[in-house]
Amino acid sequence: MNHPSEAADQIRDTGLRATQARIAVLETLAELDGHPTADDVVRRLRDRGASVARASVFNVLDDFAASGLVTVASAGPGAARYELADEGHDHFVCRGCGAIQDVPRTFDADDLSLDTDVGRIETTHIVYRGLCSSCLADSET
Repeated sequence: MNHPSEAADQIRDTGLRATQARIAVLETLAELDGHPTADDVVRRLRDRGASVARASVFNVLDDFAASGLVTVASAGPGAARYELADEGHDHFVCRGCGAIQDVPRTFDADDLSLDTDVGRIETTHIVYRGLCSSCLADSET
């Protein structure tokens, strides 16, 4: 995201109003690496001198998640982690250091079916758990 108008357009495309708070949160989320928490977004905004209420950031992220603009990175217990919505991918969570990494999806989610009729599947969230390469190397030394 290179320009505030780009963020505003993305927000409006989801049917939400492009308020200054929403634009600031979306731009901040886009520039943070990894899978930041709402508190990470709050800290970055405050580091820039923005006067932002923590509850407002949570509300904006909830609105974005409901509109499909962001997704909650399913990583298990702890603070929710957010990322910009993109092509489907899964996550690997290291049980050693807690790092979260994107993993390419190895199946076509549109072809997913279950042996029981529970309704229509709209999203999938697969979380792989184990030791990341770095923790694995550390455990071998």
